[in-house]
Amino acid sequence: MNQAWSDDRTEINQQHTRRTQGFNAALFGKNRTTMETMMKNRVQLMGNLGRDPELKEFEGGKRRLRITVATNETFEYGHGQTKEDTQWHQVVAWGRTAEQAAQVLKKGSRVAIEGRLVHRSYDDKEGQKRYVTEVVMNQFQLMENTNAPASAAVAMM
Repeated sequence: MNQAWSDDRTEINQQHTRRTQGFNAALFGKNRTTMETMMKNRVQLMGNLGRDPELKEFEGGKRRLRITVATNETFEYGHGQTKEDTQWHQVVAWGRTAEQAAQVLKKGSRVAIEGRLVHRSYDDKEGQKRYVTEVVMNQFQLMENTNAPASAAVAMM
């Protein structure tokens, strides 16, 4: 390997490291480690439920809730033309969060969700390996619909 090229590459890597450290210090300040830990796997969504929640109880009393949330984004392209893009997210909640969500959420509900992203696999009935990406919800907030009374909003649970 050419020594001059290697030295240049090392200098570029060092400059990048200094810039990154400066950016992180400016963004996170003294709490950088705490902020990095909190933000490692964090998902926040705001959208509408695509169907009624499915609450299932397992042996031992553990409960799981499944919902689908649609998020919409509108963007412009070309000569002022707009397009709306809808993404569907599979969301699960466990325990107390599942119970609370089942009581207040229904198809069409506007909801803010916070949780973590999980990838898992399983074998279906035919023995095929299936892969799933879902958000494991740890808190939510029912948002006020524009056509609902203001009292419909509830605090973050």
